[in-house]
Amino acid sequence: MNARSSTPERLPRWIRATGALGAVLSALTVWLGLWVTPPDKVQGNLVRLVYLHPPIAWVALYLAFGLAALSSLLYLWRRTRSLFWDRLAAASVEVGVVFNALTLATGMLWGRPTWGVWWTWDARLTSTALLLVLFLGYLALRRVPATPEVRAKRCAVAALVAFVDVPIVHFSVIWWQTLHQGATVLNANLSPTIHGSMAWTLLLGFVALTLVFVWMVAVRYRIEVLADRTGALDLEVSLEERWAEAAAPVGSQAADTEGAGAAPAARVER
Repeated sequence: MNARSSTPERLPRWIRATGALGAVLSALTVWLGLWVTPPDKVQGNLVRLVYLHPPIAWVALYLAFGLAALSSLLYLWRRTRSLFWDRLAAASVEVGVVFNALTLATGMLWGRPTWGVWWTWDARLTSTALLLVLFLGYLALRRVPATPEVRAKRCAVAALVAFVDVPIVHFSVIWWQTLHQGATVLNANLSPTIHGSMAWTLLLGFVALTLVFVWMVAVRYRIEVLADRTGALDLEVSLEERWAEAAAPVGSQAADTEGAGAAPAARVER
């Protein structure tokens, strides 16, 4: 392996531009949410969490885990089977787990002053926590030793099984009586319950975190490719060392045999 192949390639320009734009829009969302938009008539300043919590949940449930399920399905389909889809699913799940944890954290921050408790076994909260556990299991499954093809196939099945919980999370506030409020934007009637500058700031939050998600998945996918290359090179080096070790005893054994045959002859001459 030469020096050029061992040096990581520079991030493509579009990835860096997407990340920079996502960071700028995220900062703008925070500024608008904290200092420009008005407080709510009922929740007061607590409503400012609406500019972060729903966009974070949008990224985790629909973008990250949705992309992981689609990529896993495309890998299982023989016509589109490629390790590209497996790597993309792995990158999406890893980013989705981070946003899923942030969804629970921001929800708890919102729920404590609203409900009076940090956590309750509400249908929405419980199903979201279960989703986090399921995709953590997916990441653990990827660490089990196997060939890339076997690992990709069983992880694709695991991702599709875990994704079944996503519609349960979405419809939980409709199917059961829960403490969690209904959808602010993606409700059954598709009629947002937020207007004016608050609505525009919320929309900006969705766009900003979507761009951040794209950047994170692209970077994580690149790391996955580099890890596979490193693993293949390590395997090749390990095999070469094993072959060298297997060939070494043959020469040493021949030398020992020659030495053993020369010793008796010396004693006979004496």
